[in-house]
Amino acid sequence: MRHWLATLAVLATGLNLASPAQAALKLCNRTSYILYAATSAVAGKGSSTQGWTRIAPGDCQIARSEKLSSQSYLVYARSALAHSGPERAWGGDFPLCVKDTNFALNRRGATANCTGDVFAVPFATIETHNRPDWTMTFDDQPNFGALEAAQLAGVKRLLKDNGYKIPAIDAKPDKATGAALADFRKKMNFGERAGNAELFTALETEAAKRGGTPQGYTVCNDDGANVVAAIGEPAGTDFITRGWWHIAGHACARMITTPLKNAAVWLLAQRPGGAATVSGADQFCVAGQEFEIKGRKDCAQRGYTQAGFARTPTRGKSGLVIHINENGLVAAQAGISK
Repeated sequence: MRHWLATLAVLATGLNLASPAQAALKLCNRTSYILYAATSAVAGKGSSTQGWTRIAPGDCQIARSEKLSSQSYLVYARSALAHSGPERAWGGDFPLCVKDTNFALNRRGATANCTGDVFAVPFATIETHNRPDWTMTFDDQPNFGALEAAQLAGVKRLLKDNGYKIPAIDAKPDKATGAALADFRKKMNFGERAGNAELFTALETEAAKRGGTPQGYTVCNDDGANVVAAIGEPAGTDFITRGWWHIAGHACARMITTPLKNAAVWLLAQRPGGAATVSGADQFCVAGQEFEIKGRKDCAQRGYTQAGFARTPTRGKSGLVIHINENGLVAAQAGISK
């Protein structure tokens, strides 16, 4: 079972009615976090869910560009992996299936079972009042009040995530933040015309390189080619294996979202065609399609195949980020047995 931390309230606000050609669902971010949002349109007994829309602090993005005509719309958002500390989530109490990587899922039955790299998170309902367009805003506590204020607070948070000493995550200018921002822009060789979009992208990218460890188990694909991955972990007196997560080149996937409790997690990664990039001597059961398999013995007799997984020690941490490339596990991760 996968759970997300700290579900916060979602503030929905309707703006002036746009023309039909501009009909859309727009999401605004009035928090100090970079957010990744998923939305769902529910009609009849089915749902169309898609994600993830990236929204920088103080910015707005169109999450659904179509005229809003479904019975109801729902939204869920999480903070970027680059942020230090516990992950934050904005949602409600309506569970829907999502994936860690970009996705589009059309399901019969809004609460369909989620297996493999598909898991459930709690969405919040948006009341659109039957309008063809709607704008809603994610807020935090304390409320920054304006998008511009959230933008400054977001810069402060990301500078702190990059190792700078920032006195407070607020919307007040100060000398420490000014000096840190000037130093960061110099390190990035920003030109005079570099704008906020470029700044937030660089801040997020550099913070992610610092090796932050959000709770759970995250695998980052440092190579340019796509991979699929599976994990094995202890479950009571036995083991359980799950797969497959599709991880695009230079992207990450959170494969366990709860705090780690076991001494190790086992990892298998391979090209979509089947060539393994991360494997090991410890044998577990796998299947060709999405799977969740209890036990690691008698694989063939149960209709599964057997594959070797690499043991990745968790070192007593509640969160671990594993980096892989075309040569396997990144060498800097000492203590990992292949």
